Amino acid sequence: MLRIAFWVIVAALFNWCAGAFALDAWGKTRKADGYYDAIIVAGCSVYPNGRPSPALEWRVRKAVDLWRLGASRRVVFTGGMGDFPPTEAEAGAALATELGLPQSAMTLEKHSKSTLQNAQNAASILPESAHMRVLVVTDAYHVFRARRLFARFFQDADAVGSTYGEWSRVKGAMREVLALFKHAFT
Repeated sequence: MLRIAFWVIVAALFNWCAGAFALDAWGKTRKADGYYDAIIVAGCSVYPNGRPSPALEWRVRKAVDLWRLGASRRVVFTGGMGDFPPTEAEAGAALATELGLPQSAMTLEKHSKSTLQNAQNAASILPESAHMRVLVVTDAYHVFRARRLFARFFQDADAVGSTYGEWSRVKGAMREVLALFKHAFT
């Protein structure tokens, strides 16, 4: 009986790791396709000094690059207050300003605390959301779930992934497998 339990645990751990790897690998393959009504940057943590975490920084950089390439004229920054001020949206917008994105191209959603709330709140501040084509910028491992959640509120939702430090991506991807499992049953 103990031997069976051991192999069940080994199989579960293997599948968990394989799922995390697959999510990250698939998210890295996604590319922007054409023009979008808005690029939406999914919120992420802010450091005690008020600067974006590396994950948020990479998301913002990718969104600004996409804006420069003409993927959209509007960039929406999402995310409320985490452990440290400012809000995730404000920290992202401040970095985007440093990178040359004009404030006239920005919209901020400053109250969400989760990916689902990022999507709900972004849709509520974009009154035409039911007819919009949006591109969500998030971490590569988060692309699959983000697309699904944003598709509940926007006519056409796609997502692209940014990548940064390997260890952070491993931890994030492992957490994402659990989040997907949780959302499958809610």
